[in-house]
Amino acid sequence: MRLQKEILENINKEVVEIPPIDVFELPEKVLQFGTGVLLRGLPDYFIDKANKKGIFNGRIVVVKSTESRGADAFDEQDSLYTLCIRGISEGKNISENNINASISRVISARNDWEGVMQCAANPEMSVIISNTTEVGITLVKDNIHALPPESFPGKLLAFLYQRFKVFKGDTTKGMVIIPTELIPDNGDKLESIVMELAHQHGLESGFMDWLENCNHFCNSLVDCIVPGKLPAMEQQKLEESAGYTDELMIMSEVYRLWAIETGDEKVRETLSFSTAVKGMVLAPDIHVFRELKLRLLNGSHTFSCGLAHLAGFKTVKEAMGNELFSSYISKLMYSEIGQAVQDKQITKAAADEFAANVLDRFRNTFLEHQWLSICLQYSSKMKMRNVPLIVKYNQTTGGPGSLMSLGFAAHILFMRCKQGDDGKYYGEWNGVKYPIQDDQAAWYSKMWNESELELIVENILKDEFVWGLNLSILPGFVSAVSIKLQEILQLGVLKTLEQHLIDPKTKELYETTGTKSSSRR
Repeated sequence: MRLQKEILENINKEVVEIPPIDVFELPEKVLQFGTGVLLRGLPDYFIDKANKKGIFNGRIVVVKSTESRGADAFDEQDSLYTLCIRGISEGKNISENNINASISRVISARNDWEGVMQCAANPEMSVIISNTTEVGITLVKDNIHALPPESFPGKLLAFLYQRFKVFKGDTTKGMVIIPTELIPDNGDKLESIVMELAHQHGLESGFMDWLENCNHFCNSLVDCIVPGKLPAMEQQKLEESAGYTDELMIMSEVYRLWAIETGDEKVRETLSFSTAVKGMVLAPDIHVFRELKLRLLNGSHTFSCGLAHLAGFKTVKEAMGNELFSSYISKLMYSEIGQAVQDKQITKAAADEFAANVLDRFRNTFLEHQWLSICLQYSSKMKMRNVPLIVKYNQTTGGPGSLMSLGFAAHILFMRCKQGDDGKYYGEWNGVKYPIQDDQAAWYSKMWNESELELIVENILKDEFVWGLNLSILPGFVSAVSIKLQEILQLGVLKTLEQHLIDPKTKELYETTGTKSSSRR
């Protein structure tokens, strides 16, 4: 049986959580631009949970821009889909399956723009969510009177202008607009583009006032890994035990965060679904969440990816299954990144809690994170995510972080490369070539070819164009990175980790805090 509304009562409820039948009668309150797995695994999850608890009581109309098969699959399944949650939380394995009934219908912007515009006349509509990729929030020449406009900001402006006209400028009919695209200050940027488009179209002053004062563009941060489908064998097994098939079934990790920047009480009331389950945060300033994610999650990935590849690990879960490497990442986060990230807003307790969640996520056996993929544009990631940490730690302690220095040394070694006959750059370690996809690949190749080993580190670190500052002036940093680079070359990664993570007297592995592991005594 195909997943549909009419078969819900026949589904094995011990295997899958099904929605109550009355959710299908709820009014449409949300307009969502995008059907991607992130939206279905995060915002739509929160709305579904709230509806099942009788809190928000509103469903989603999804606007789809592409011509792919997805819209038909939603039609055939009454917009139902199964969300499978897999991972680790507080050391416990989690496996949950939920049929999500948050989506009412899917409209194709290209084929039914009139249907999208009709939603503007719905008095219940109050929220707009988007995930159109980072490229979607850009200012391009557009015609908001086209059917449809080309860009997402153009479509959004056309919708808002139609709503203004239908309700004759009613100040209570503005929208809460929450982009989830992964760019800083995404709400502010989207608002500025929409305002500029409105000016370019010469729209009346009354609308301009309504647009600016009656609508709320909120910055937001999303953090949840939603890989897409379950492995084929597992999906087949689940479908057999549950009693239905589902073309739209997706998987997400356990951890989820949706931080929305607002201090407005009306926005809080509108986003009542934020209170349903853990994971949504409404706050006047979401800097803390952005900083923790950037430094502890993304930053630890970047410090570790080159080291992990040189150690022979292909995936994050494989590396986390190795006691030495797992200890490196854990101690790196707790002892060095955690210390560097602390400020007036971020406490040690907050950093430690976030680090614990990250470690659970890294250990998720259902996620196939390839280290080589994480190494994409390695140098720019190191600059943006980790150089501030390196500087802060050095300033705070008066010297370099040992594990940060090791990660940076591995970065330099990973980036040792030569140009191939195809014009692309390749590194090589233990006789195996690997691609270097980095804008600075040619520069690294030159550094390695023109310098003696003793000067390579200093020449790389002092380049202000690459790093934004001269890293060679940080006390002890050149020496620390040079020594660890030589250790990796002479001993290999795992032996080098032993040098820094195992007490030579007792042969015991140090825990995250620097104390010895009681489990190995």
